[in-house]
Amino acid sequence: IAKIYMRIWAIVPAAGIGHRYGSAIPKQYLSLCGTPVLLHSIRRLLEIKEVEQILVPLGSDDTLWKNLEFSHPKVKTIAGGCDRSQSVLNALEGLSNLAKEEDWVLVHDAVRPCVTEFDIKKIIREVRNDDVGGLLAYQVVDTIKELDDSDGVIKTMDREKLWFALTPQMFRYELIKKALKAAVLSDQPVTDEASAIEFLGLSPKIIPGEKSNIKITSAEDMLLAELIIMSWSRK
Repeated sequence: IAKIYMRIWAIVPAAGIGHRYGSAIPKQYLSLCGTPVLLHSIRRLLEIKEVEQILVPLGSDDTLWKNLEFSHPKVKTIAGGCDRSQSVLNALEGLSNLAKEEDWVLVHDAVRPCVTEFDIKKIIREVRNDDVGGLLAYQVVDTIKELDDSDGVIKTMDREKLWFALTPQMFRYELIKKALKAAVLSDQPVTDEASAIEFLGLSPKIIPGEKSNIKITSAEDMLLAELIIMSWSRK
């Protein structure tokens, strides 16, 4: 049986400055086991042969990328935007002469260095024939409380229907571009690409992923990421 060739473009938005982390430099440039967090995330995507190119949107005042002394023929930088949606849109526009409408786009957080090759291949395999696309996620296991404005509990959420969204998230090139443009034009806040797709009234597919695919937002997350990556080297 002949394999169906698919083209995938990857985007790693890296224009954020990481206010919550409290570091003097953006968290994507912090050293993790001797390598900047951002390069860990990029290298995970480089392990996937179907990825044609990786676009990295950078902040207008970014002076750290050039100090990485990193180059790869598949990795290109582009000007980022004022927020994640605009950064991803800029990258999509940058692909306009290369990508076809039906090509796939993988968007991965710059500060998720612990995603595995297995999970990236899993989402590609599970989503490639889907009409909408999807995202890695894992189910909530803790009891979740909803609070009122005075921090009093008003409701216990049904955790059976709650999932933590992860990245990568994977959608057709033309669809994700349309979704993000619609969200920006409507001033609709979107915290990930899936929420922009949802804004169009579509339902992205959930692909169960590993909990170790953490997002670094604090010093505690960095310590956990170090433990995860060190555990890989012992296998």
